[in-house]
Amino acid sequence: MTAPKTTIKLHNTKTRHKEVFEPINPDDVRMYVCGPTVYDRAHLGNARPVIVFDVLYRLLRHVYGADHVTYVRNFTDVDDKINARAADSGRSIGDITAETTQWFLDDMAAVGALEPSIKDGEHQRAMPRATHYIAQMVEMIEDLIAKGHAYPAEGHVLFRVRSYKEYGDLSGRSVDDMIAGARVEVAPYKEDPMDFVLWKPSDADTPGWESPWGRGRPGWHIECSAMAHDLLGDHFDIHGGGNDLMFPHHENEIAQSKCAGHDFANVWMHNEMLQVEGKKMSKSLGNFFTVRDLLEGRGPGGQRVPGEVIRFVMLSTHYRKPMDWTEKKREEAESELDTWVNTLSMRHDLLGSEAAPDLADDEIVLALSDDLNTSLALTLLKRRAKFIDNSEAYLNLPDSEKLLEERRFVSSALLLGFDVIALAKNRIDRPVLYDLEHFKLSLAYERAQAKESKDFSRVDALKAALLQAGVEIRMSKDSIELSPKSDFDPAKLKALK
Repeated sequence: MTAPKTTIKLHNTKTRHKEVFEPINPDDVRMYVCGPTVYDRAHLGNARPVIVFDVLYRLLRHVYGADHVTYVRNFTDVDDKINARAADSGRSIGDITAETTQWFLDDMAAVGALEPSIKDGEHQRAMPRATHYIAQMVEMIEDLIAKGHAYPAEGHVLFRVRSYKEYGDLSGRSVDDMIAGARVEVAPYKEDPMDFVLWKPSDADTPGWESPWGRGRPGWHIECSAMAHDLLGDHFDIHGGGNDLMFPHHENEIAQSKCAGHDFANVWMHNEMLQVEGKKMSKSLGNFFTVRDLLEGRGPGGQRVPGEVIRFVMLSTHYRKPMDWTEKKREEAESELDTWVNTLSMRHDLLGSEAAPDLADDEIVLALSDDLNTSLALTLLKRRAKFIDNSEAYLNLPDSEKLLEERRFVSSALLLGFDVIALAKNRIDRPVLYDLEHFKLSLAYERAQAKESKDFSRVDALKAALLQAGVEIRMSKDSIELSPKSDFDPAKLKALK
């Protein structure tokens, strides 16, 4: 393919600098992102790397072409947490991992994430399960032993950390500093406290596979090295994940892959962690919730939070900064998205077309190309939304140019993962059982009465009831507008009529 006109710059954790992204092969840009351990629902923090790297995936597809980008994200389906869940519940490990894998896929689809894809469209290969790659892991471990970088001991196989001289370069710490500051497993079969497990024995009640070292199962770190190598080759472009994975997981991946003779990833990217109302999310603080909790109204405030609102809040903060989930941000995101949907729901010519990112605003593309500046991209997108919402400049355009501006907004939104046409169609198709015009007249009457009596209690009560039912209220000196929001519940209006 010809060289793209857009230059992408990404912050490389490995070099600690923002660099111009130059793919190894522009016809096959390759990215690997560490996925979940599937034993329970994805909590809100789990959604952040998925959304961040989904935006990067969309940007790479926009710049290099959808058929020239390979994106792999794994599932860890062999893990002691899964084993413990199976023992506690009495269910089989296979049942648990199948169920929780589908939960994850459903929840990430709800927040607008595309499924990872090998460039030939083999989606299942792009979301590998660790248990399907045991043979590749065993082969890599055998190679590491043969090269002197690993050793068997009492049914285990361990990686010799000090055999890789660059260990610690990613996180910027020496091995001795790591030992002093980290909790490392002390075991008599280890040559060095920092050595980590590549393979460990399994008893009769634990999942296991036959190997040259006896029946056992892989350690956590080896799986990503083996799957990335099998699906992306010796050398690929980008490896991503949350910064909690930088050490030890990604440090260990680099060590074992490099020692196996693989060049591995050129660019390493890490997103910062998530907080809730300024505090670390934890069950002990009572501020821990899953993506599904929010979607179904079991989060803060007790109301349903649509997936596009979750996505909007996440993208409002740069991925390398801590993201603070607050009710204020949620309300602002929901209000902005409702404005977009209300605007587009009146544009019937536009709603008859399919959304595509080919017309995305150049400024928004440039913002995303500057190390995924999603905060700036959203600001620019909000500016475009305001322009097409019957601004004077928009109204003075010929109809053909109006439609072009609307399509440019839709394309730009889609590049950020917001299918606003689908949202607008859903708004139109959703049955409204109670005529909002009735409540508009009631509110106008009560406001007129209140201006005379100076008692606005009935106006406030009616507004509160409408808001509780999911109705957006826009009041100015001369007008009142009511429109259903994404959480509109007409049944709540029944008692008001």
